[in-house]
Amino acid sequence: MVALHPQPIPVIPVLMLALAGLYVTGTVVLRRRGDRWPVSRIAFWSLGILTVLAMTATGIDGYGMELFSAHMIQHMVLSMLAPIFLVLGAPITLALRALPARPAGKRSARSVLLAVLHSPPARFVAHPATALVLFLASLYGLYFTPIFDWLMGTMWGHNLMLLHFIAIGFLYFWCVLGVDPTPRRASRGLRKYAAPTVRILELAATAPFHAFFGVMLMMAVSLVVGFYRVPIPGWEIAPLADQAVGGGIAWGFTELPTLFVLGVLFLQWQRSDERATRREERSAARAEGERLAYNEYLQRLAAHDRGGPR
Repeated sequence: MVALHPQPIPVIPVLMLALAGLYVTGTVVLRRRGDRWPVSRIAFWSLGILTVLAMTATGIDGYGMELFSAHMIQHMVLSMLAPIFLVLGAPITLALRALPARPAGKRSARSVLLAVLHSPPARFVAHPATALVLFLASLYGLYFTPIFDWLMGTMWGHNLMLLHFIAIGFLYFWCVLGVDPTPRRASRGLRKYAAPTVRILELAATAPFHAFFGVMLMMAVSLVVGFYRVPIPGWEIAPLADQAVGGGIAWGFTELPTLFVLGVLFLQWQRSDERATRREERSAARAEGERLAYNEYLQRLAAHDRGGPR
């Protein structure tokens, strides 16, 4: 039986439980204030936390230290699935609504968060090109350099790598989904049509690079990372064959998350069109009411003129 490498300090599980506690605290603050917070967002956030815990607080984390294919499942779930659920939980919006406003002349946690969101570094990181480069660097820059073996050599390095997967995935889908406020700016005239199109293009841009990465692993004739070069005794699993399985996981895993995000973007687009249509209808109704009132006024003036002295 392979050792499951229990971590003496469960860094990521503790962090996830802390984030879950903060999220619950935020919803309680809103509820006591009389504000509502969508149940769907609570469900998505909970699902994201549970997904991360499943990859880091169970035996999967131990098998990820022994099998490249198990590690690749961790990588794909932590970077492509869990972040989608976490982003749909809208934690930044919750924080901005739950944190108290800044007292006059003083700083507060809410003002600091707003300052960070509007800062030049945040605008740089949230740029589509930056998010895309960072997302792809977690594939090619990690596995095709000695960085992977170096990080996997220690518990802290291993946890840092897993946190990197979560953070980069969150950043990428934060920009693509646009549920929470971001530093990105869109022209008013183009926001209705360009924003959803740009987000879909951002989502589609990673697909060929992801597929090519998986194919490279599947077709490799030697081990890409040396950490898994020693076979597990008694398992009869060749490291090169396991690497090919990991490549297949990387190649095929993106389909379902991509389709799910496309569905979310389509719903956002549809709701945006519905809201714009309702605004136009209300504006047209107001304009029609003003026109009728003006016509009535003119008719009263005409009637008054007709009834006056000749």
